[in-house]
Amino acid sequence: MTFEEAAEKALAFRNARDWKQFHTPKDLAISIAIETGELLEVFQWSGGDLSVEKNREHAVEELADIAIYCTYMAEALGVSLPDIMCDKIDVNEAKYPVDKARGNAKKYSEL
Repeated sequence: MTFEEAAEKALAFRNARDWKQFHTPKDLAISIAIETGELLEVFQWSGGDLSVEKNREHAVEELADIAIYCTYMAEALGVSLPDIMCDKIDVNEAKYPVDKARGNAKKYSEL
């Protein structure tokens, strides 16, 4: 399934239930934050275990929730997620040139 097809499916799901009326940018931002917190819970108290293998299914479900709410937010703002993602990557390419950033975790202002 393409990104666009998945977005259309998410919007159709919401529209069939008449939930768009509840999806204000504020409430969508809150929902994105809540779902992001639920994704973080997958890793909470994991100590040195940085792999997600035993909780992969739960992490994938939370990631899907985040992506769905981001789709709703993009629609509410009248923007295309693929377009704004590409625009942001272009900005980041200028901030993080490969010759300075490759293998380096420093913020762009520290490169």
